[in-house]
Amino acid sequence: MKRKIGIDSAIGLSLLGVAVGAQAESALPLYDLGTVQVTATPSQLGEVGGDQASSLITLDEMREFNRNNVGDALDLLPGVTVSTNSRNEKTVYVRGFDSRQVPLFIDGIPVYVPYDGYVDFNRFTTADLSAIQVAKGFSSVTYGPNTLGGAINLISRKPTREIEGDASVGFGEGNERTASANVGSNQGLWYVQAGASWIESDDFRLSSDFKPTATENGGARENSYRRDDKLSLKIGLTPNDTDEYALSYYRQSGEKGQPPSTDPSYVRYWQWPYWDKESIYFISNTALGDTESVKLRLYHDEYDNAVESYTDDTYTRLKTSGKGSVGSAGKSVYNDRTNGGSIELRSTRFNRQDLRLSLQLKKDEHKADDTLELTEHFEDTLTTIGVEDNIALAKDLTLSLGVVWSELRADTVYKSSDPVPDPGDQSATNGQVGLFWDLDQVGRLYATVAGKTRFPTLKDRYSLRLGKAVPNPDLEAEQSINYEVGYQGTPWGQLHLETALFLSDITDLIQQVDNVEDDKYQMQNVGEVRVTGWELSASAPIGAHWTVGGTLTLLDRENRSDPDTKLTGVPDRKVTAHVAFRPADRWEALLFVEHEGPRWESDTVELDAYTTANFKLSFRPVDELVLEARLDNLVDADYELADGYPNPGRMWFINARYEF
Repeated sequence: MKRKIGIDSAIGLSLLGVAVGAQAESALPLYDLGTVQVTATPSQLGEVGGDQASSLITLDEMREFNRNNVGDALDLLPGVTVSTNSRNEKTVYVRGFDSRQVPLFIDGIPVYVPYDGYVDFNRFTTADLSAIQVAKGFSSVTYGPNTLGGAINLISRKPTREIEGDASVGFGEGNERTASANVGSNQGLWYVQAGASWIESDDFRLSSDFKPTATENGGARENSYRRDDKLSLKIGLTPNDTDEYALSYYRQSGEKGQPPSTDPSYVRYWQWPYWDKESIYFISNTALGDTESVKLRLYHDEYDNAVESYTDDTYTRLKTSGKGSVGSAGKSVYNDRTNGGSIELRSTRFNRQDLRLSLQLKKDEHKADDTLELTEHFEDTLTTIGVEDNIALAKDLTLSLGVVWSELRADTVYKSSDPVPDPGDQSATNGQVGLFWDLDQVGRLYATVAGKTRFPTLKDRYSLRLGKAVPNPDLEAEQSINYEVGYQGTPWGQLHLETALFLSDITDLIQQVDNVEDDKYQMQNVGEVRVTGWELSASAPIGAHWTVGGTLTLLDRENRSDPDTKLTGVPDRKVTAHVAFRPADRWEALLFVEHEGPRWESDTVELDAYTTANFKLSFRPVDELVLEARLDNLVDADYELADGYPNPGRMWFINARYEF
């Protein structure tokens, strides 16, 4: 039986959470244009200030724990769990909300794939980031719609010196090779930042405890190769102390194999010859006098990927029909495009108020073919108007109010295999309120209530799901009301503490309804779910040589519309702990332990709880150079985050990084 741990028992475990700790703060400067905040207190230029209900992962932490992709980096946070789906994609859940409901942004610009709203967090490397900002439940209305449970914002780098940078190389088991380089220059009136990264591996090793099946014999995981490379370039102008204009270009290319399920009844022989993204972004901030400013974001994203379906594990003959085929020619090609922009007007003209008005327009286009003909063409336009006001009720007490209106309009609907009628437009209005009390030298107490909406994706409305589903173009938006009380700060000494109690009521959740037509299912607005939980993170130095930290998450999800149907993909508990020991100035040993409870894969399959440990030894022969050796999954645990898709066993890695 699934073990449920409620908020009452969570409070009883608070001492454990304080003992195992959380992430440390970093003084690294961040790219101010790329942050998105509900500002209760002013932030210093180039730093992330108090974005009340958010968590932050800094560049230092990503390096400390060797998190080379965004999914692994997010796994450091409380309330966040990571999984791997049947398409060999790394997926992320935030307090039980998936990545369609907590979308990904880069410098405040949405980057989720238009067709299904998902992204593969394995494809996004971290070498050119300065931080990752995660808002949970209560998030700025300037993010726009679809932030049902929050938002994930990748903040890029900005140089602060005349010349600065770093370079790294690495090698690991499975013939993994990594390399990255970043260089930047800030000349006062202008700056430039460039980066490149590359990760490639032939396979990964399964645990020695894995039991072979008809589709996986153990050892090196079948069809688990991958390659990802990324280029980024940013050019900025800073003509004065208040104005900034930045143009960014990104190009990332990837390819991967999709390991077959270890259960022969669900096996697919798929490969992805390319998963590419190309983007150009413009962001600016201009003062319009002493009390007003305007921030502009313009963006163009291109997502191109292809999947090939083969008849067997030789991967030589394309499968052209039947179960598991992705198109009549055994190959499906997606070409998705996003064009959009936003304008945000900020005013501090009125006494004790920080007022923001934002307008966004986002146009998504999805085209698919089977290499023989165009099979799908969809276009959506999303319009959003938001108002946010932060009112200083007293010196240390701030009231934050926000309201946002959004409209989804279907412009083009074409599907060759099964024509569907044009759906009508749909709109939603949401509001939120937060109260924030800043305690001098101690931290911040806050309480928030946020109404949020997620519009259905193109795939939600139109996909046939390989012939297994009936489209539903009339799907409506999911709704949630998120409640939270919490604390962030340093209550005593050098102990940094963050804790939150939260509750989310979700209605009109899009769920699968079986046997609606000829044994086919359909996605419908039938779900009502309540999520309750508690998060705790803490970190503190102990003496001159030790640092301890960790996180604790307890989560209870209740399917109120259908109690007999399990809510899948997310464990009811997660605990992480780390201990760093520095016996001398140039040496460090780091142990990181993670435990997650069981999770339901379906109504009948529950995946086991697991515990893993990673160990790393670091040495700095000189201040600028770091040499590292590490073992991941130290105890060689055999565990799965998705049924039929085991995770890597014990893996070794070495790498070197030079900073200047």
